[in-house]
Amino acid sequence: MKKRKVIVRTILTLLLLVAAYGVWYAWRAFPIISGYGSKNMCSAVFLQHRNVKDVLREDLGDFPLSLGTFTVDEKDSSVTGSVWGFAKRKTIYRKGVGCTLINDFTESEMRAQHFSLPAKPVISDTVAWPYGDKIADTLPGNIDKAALDKTVDYVMNETKDGKPCYTSAVVVVYDGKIVAEKYGRGFDKNTVMLGWSMSKSLTGAMIGILVKQGKLNVDAPAPVAEWAGTGKAKITLKNILQQSTGLDFVEDYNNYSNVTNMLFNKGDMGAYTANLPLKYPPGTVFNYSSGNSNILSRMIRKTVGEEAYPGFPYEALFHKINAYSFLLEPDASGTYIGSSYSYATARDFARFGLLYLNNGNWHGEQILPLNWLAQTITPGTADARKHYGYQFWLNGLDKTDLSKKWYPDVPSDMFFCDGYGGQGVYIIPSKKLVIVRMGLHVIEENQFLKEVIAATNK
Repeated sequence: MKKRKVIVRTILTLLLLVAAYGVWYAWRAFPIISGYGSKNMCSAVFLQHRNVKDVLREDLGDFPLSLGTFTVDEKDSSVTGSVWGFAKRKTIYRKGVGCTLINDFTESEMRAQHFSLPAKPVISDTVAWPYGDKIADTLPGNIDKAALDKTVDYVMNETKDGKPCYTSAVVVVYDGKIVAEKYGRGFDKNTVMLGWSMSKSLTGAMIGILVKQGKLNVDAPAPVAEWAGTGKAKITLKNILQQSTGLDFVEDYNNYSNVTNMLFNKGDMGAYTANLPLKYPPGTVFNYSSGNSNILSRMIRKTVGEEAYPGFPYEALFHKINAYSFLLEPDASGTYIGSSYSYATARDFARFGLLYLNNGNWHGEQILPLNWLAQTITPGTADARKHYGYQFWLNGLDKTDLSKKWYPDVPSDMFFCDGYGGQGVYIIPSKKLVIVRMGLHVIEENQFLKEVIAATNK
């Protein structure tokens, strides 16, 4: 009898522990699921004009996102998400600035925010790309069109583990000209697409513009007010650009972490990250952090001032390179989410890549500092495994070990913007190439790039 009681108590204790863990997991995970889903559904519907069923199947169909329920309110221009009725989260759409998840600020406060944005010029179909949208009828003689088309067709329909990768766009630019372009179902050359962490490279370019204007210095302590008089005062702007601030930030999307907490629970993402403690001495350890990019975005706002800030990315960068589709979404405080939420057409992402291929020069105007590219492709730490420069990934430019590359069959001089789900702008100076791939899931990038290089250099 006594033994039976012990067994019953043990079972009850285990059940209580399991229940407690379930409550703890739900308390942390459910708001992330409903927040992520409502934000991405909102942008997909109101920015990309996609079908709700397609978004549920393609973007939100995998576990645990499939646990969520998402309601689109066309009249309110919003999406509300929940998990089994719990953890309701609302995202609002505002014309010109896209969608923002409500956090720390009231909806009325957010809707009262004013963003003064420049008018979008109309891109001309009679002016040759990249300054217009007219595509040449003929290809350079060194292009193997059949091989290139075969490679692009394959990647558009590539699968992994029996599931489609959902490639939405591929654009291949050789020597400044589009030589291949294809879109998935529901997408075309006018569809804006989510760049995810490619946004970091855009933010890095904006910092470069402010450096060129003499308003920022990469070697000086970063102008972050919260760091004055603390150990973090030694963090330089270069440390932030190179992801070596030493801040204790965990970038883990599979679990509750700093990055998921920041993106889906915080209204001022830059301030949240700036207030995290130091884990390492600044400049000593590479730690990839979306939080660092949002510190940069907040720094841009402080540097240019409240009045000029909303229009700054467009007037100083995007419109300068004839990339008029770009849209940056802000957090609830009104600061652009420099780590993650940029939208543009595949052609405009290609224009951004071409700016870097041309050493920051566009149509005769030097947009970025002359030495910015050289600095961008210089890794910031001695860790040979981490090929990272100024908010760009480097394929093999770590001077300590040139044999280690992300993509072994691709030239070492390639550097690239990289975003969740296999978003990529790949810049290969030695091959005169800029390659853009947009989609929902990662493809076999090394093979794809290898084949494109072969087809454009026959």
